[in-house]
Amino acid sequence: MIQLVGLHLYPLKGARGISLKRWLVDRRGLRFDRRWMLVDGDGVFLSQRTLPRLALVRPRLGDRSGTVLIGDELPRTLRLEAPEVDPLNIPLEPAVGDELVAEIWGDRVGVLAPSPVADDWFTRFLDTPCRLVFLPDDSRRSTDPEYAPGHEVGLADGYPFLLLSTASLEELNRRLVDPLPMNRFRPNLVVNATDPHEEDRWARLRIGGLDFTVVKPCARCAVTTVDQASGHRGKEPLRTLATYRNRDGKVYFGQNLVHRGRGWIQVGDSVVPGVAETFAGPNR
Repeated sequence: MIQLVGLHLYPLKGARGISLKRWLVDRRGLRFDRRWMLVDGDGVFLSQRTLPRLALVRPRLGDRSGTVLIGDELPRTLRLEAPEVDPLNIPLEPAVGDELVAEIWGDRVGVLAPSPVADDWFTRFLDTPCRLVFLPDDSRRSTDPEYAPGHEVGLADGYPFLLLSTASLEELNRRLVDPLPMNRFRPNLVVNATDPHEEDRWARLRIGGLDFTVVKPCARCAVTTVDQASGHRGKEPLRTLATYRNRDGKVYFGQNLVHRGRGWIQVGDSVVPGVAETFAGPNR
């Protein structure tokens, strides 16, 4: 039986993720997933593509003990930690701030910049001028209508969910000299499919009580070459993935998903896939 074996939330785009046992799915995906990001002086988003040191920023939900979740009660504080700087605590859902327009992959969205203190904290830590911005509930960003019309996304690159299987990572690691952890690929959902890249053949799936549609394979970028523990960049895994997961000059690893409905999912939930009639992924 295929199960959900990993559930990961990324409150701040480009920072480390948080591993969860159970979490709420809302209209944009996992609640609070990539609702925060950094922008430069022109309002353009910043990520590990240009600032690999962002990998050293560790978000927590709630107080210093980690994620606070009692029953269905969600936390109210975002705590940010990084080496050699004092922790920063800010409201997880700020109600006020400077109103800005941010740009992410050609989309322009209304955001709030609620904390000059946070702006200074990141500017000093990353050694580059930046502002921390939040996507409020009333600001809408649509997924690509060519692939997923009628769906929303937060500040993720394109879609609410990224799914990867443990078998796919095992196949990659079989080809590498130094195996890599799952966090290199920053998935939201990790499943224990039996066959490598079995997820390429899925058209839809049900996790717990929620339905998901597989939109398109995920083209991977230089972020995968950043060691999430050190913030240092290398050549792998893109060099090896290009030898067997290349299509039209892009390297694919994992699947982008959209969903229907709202509710809770948790590690251990059954995953019931529906298989596409044609193989949608690159050559294996």
